[in-house]
Formats: sequence, structure tokens, C-alpha cells
Amino acid sequence: MSRRHATILASTLLLIAMLCAVALVRVPYSELSPGPTVNTLGEYGGEPVLSIDGRESYDTAGNLNMTTVRVTGADYEMTLGEALYSWISDDAAVVPHESLYPDGTTAEEAEQENAEEFSRSQESAKVAALRELGIPVAERTVVKAVVKDGPAEGTLRAGDVIKAVDGSPVTEPSEVAELVTAHEPGEDVVFTVVPVKAATAAEEAGEDPAAAETREVTLTTTAAEDDRAIVGIQAGTAHTFPFEIDIRLADVGGPSAGLMFALGITDKLTEEDLTGGTFVAGTGTITPDGEVGPIGGVTMKTLAARAAGARYFLTPEANCPTAAKARPDGLTLVEVATMDDALAALEDIRADDTESLPVCAAN
Repeated sequence: MSRRHATILASTLLLIAMLCAVALVRVPYSELSPGPTVNTLGEYGGEPVLSIDGRESYDTAGNLNMTTVRVTGADYEMTLGEALYSWISDDAAVVPHESLYPDGTTAEEAEQENAEEFSRSQESAKVAALRELGIPVAERTVVKAVVKDGPAEGTLRAGDVIKAVDGSPVTEPSEVAELVTAHEPGEDVVFTVVPVKAATAAEEAGEDPAAAETREVTLTTTAAEDDRAIVGIQAGTAHTFPFEIDIRLADVGGPSAGLMFALGITDKLTEEDLTGGTFVAGTGTITPDGEVGPIGGVTMKTLAARAAGARYFLTPEANCPTAAKARPDGLTLVEVATMDDALAALEDIRADDTESLPVCAAN
């Protein structure tokens, strides 16, 4: 074989090997891409995304779209070729698999976590909206979660209302930890609770869940890693709303729609349209006190919003620098840190007075 033919053969074999590697070699990365965007003021799957029963609500105009990101699943292994293609694509991003699914999170675990975050996000959105409108919302301290194999397992349940610890009334979740850690590990602590079944029945009957019949539960504390006394629960806050607010949106998870749900609820309970008929989209977590938090995949969400027709995008303050670096043409990125910021921006937008809007800037 001549040297020329040998060189050609070697090059061909090398090319085949490279193509095989691109097609077959798996890499520890995941892909993000723009997902669906849904108008919280409209319908999804033939049903209203937001519906209110028991209080006057109003017709709305314009859009307050929540945005999403598509991600490859926890069990999906990208090929080298897929990763390279996504890397150079304008509408996809590649991130380490571990950043989305830490510690070997399974698909089922990821789905469950997203569903729980979405549920908490909806409750926070309802509270933030009603507080913004000056509508009182009753709250109570509850058992949010019970640690497996902890002292409370089998005795306390998620949803139990915590009325007192060692006879001391409890009004905030932080007080539960303070009262428990006042003990030494191995000592008993007495919880006064309304069982979740009784609390749920009271709420369904239109009564105060915290006023239902209580029972006392004695638990023996154990030691945490830092030697504090614990009973193996996470305390949190639950709310009773003065009327029904229903959020229907299937196949969506995570906490990032909180801000847009809160704005949508506020719009439906306000006679004046918040958007003035303008197409506004956005993202951001929301706390019951109306603080807006950062989210992941903001660049993919701005692409989805602009493709859907949005002109303005409400952007969490912490996400602004990243979003501004890849801002789609024709989309104004408005920086917000609180619910009040978002409402002020919407007031300027519907008045067509946008010169003073706090626009996101890249660092």
C-alpha cells in the first residue's frame, strides 16, 4: 500500500472513530431550552388558569404570562453530539447534569420535588396577592415535614397544627425550634397539636382549623449533628383563605411562576386592568410578604416570552445581569425585587410612561 493510500485510510478510520464518539459517547450534561409560556389571565387546556369563587372578580385584558424551561430528564444521558449541538445553538443551553439533579436524584424524586415547590409557590402567590390588596389571611404554624426515622415519625403528621410546645403558645415556626432546643437530647418535650384530619375537616366546614380540638403528644428528643435537641420535624406556616382561589396548570413544576400567579390573582381582583392590554411576561419566586426571588434558566424564559409575543419581561433583580447579556430583540427586561416593584412597573406600562422603567443592565 502506498503512503498516500495509507494516509487516506488512517484519516478515514479516524473520522469514523470521531463520528462514533459523537454519536455514542455519553457526557454528564443536561440541556435547557425554552418551554411553554401560559397567560395566567387566560385558559390552559380549556379551563381558566386562575378562578375565584366567593368574591367579586373582574374580566381582564392583556397578558401576564408565566414562562417555563424544558430540561432533559434525570435519567437521560446526552451524547457528545447532542451536547455540542446544544452548545452552539442560539435557543438551548448546556449545564452540568449535577447542577439540576444533585446527589443522584431520580426522575421520580425530581418530579415530586418540583410538584411540592409548585404547590408552595401557589400558596405564597395567593397570600402575597391578598396582602397586597389588604385582604386578611389567617395563618397557623404546622408540621410541614416529618423526618424519616426521627422521634416524631408515626406520631406527628404533616399538616398537624402546632398550638404549643411544653405549654408555651406557638405563633411562629421559629418558636418551635427554640422551645425544642431548650432541652437536652434525651429529654421529653410535649406538643399540643390539632391533628391534620381535624384541621382539614374544620377548614372544609368553614371553621378555623387552629380552633379544633387538640391533643398532647410527648416526644423524646434526640441529638442533631451539632448536639442540639431535635424531634425530627420541620415547622412551617399554613394559611386559610377567606374565599376560594383555584390555580389550574398541569405539567408544570417548580417555584418560578410565583410572581406571575400573584399578579394574575391581583389583576382578577382589581377592577382596572393591570397591563392596560399589553403583553407582559415574567418569572420569579414569591414569598408571602411579596419578595421576588431568582430562578434558573432565565435566558431560555426570555426567548420563550419574546417568541410568544411579549413586549416586557418582569425579571428578578438577581437574574438581570444574565438576562441582559442575551436579551431578545424587542423585549424590554424590567428589574423587580418585590411585588410592589412589579405593580409599579405595570402602572407605567399601562400608562405608556416607560421612560423611567428600571431596565436590566448587563454587568
